Amino acid sequence: MNAADPKARHLSRPIRVLVAKPGLDGHDRGAKVVAAALRDAGMEVVYTGLHQTPDMIASAAVQEDVDVVGLSILSGAHMTLFPRVRQLLDAQGRPDVLVTGGGIIPQDDMDALQAQGIGRLFGPGTRTTDLIDYIESWAATHIDS
Repeated sequence: MNAADPKARHLSRPIRVLVAKPGLDGHDRGAKVVAAALRDAGMEVVYTGLHQTPDMIASAAVQEDVDVVGLSILSGAHMTLFPRVRQLLDAQGRPDVLVTGGGIIPQDDMDALQAQGIGRLFGPGTRTTDLIDYIESWAATHIDS
């Protein structure tokens, strides 16, 4: 948490985030940059690495007791992968986990995914501070202190 941020200040513990790269996409630089930025902002970050299946991601999220799952998807499979991770988290009793992320995702698809219960999504060139602010704002209203 950014201690100077009034939205996040009330939390008694760090926000826990799992960052994952689902599918066969091998480009993980963006995911690593995001993971480092979240960690620098005071969040606890678990990075699962490349080539994760939705089942692996959801299981890790439950096992690590995270608040947020962030997916980095550049493969074009976002309309399948985001909803599948959400569905698996719900089935494992974790509907409280925010599923967010980014990649090369058309705005119409972002809107459709948000209508299915996925959080805000971010495209190329997004400042890491925008993602941090979003997660901290979400946490301020969804995580008990």
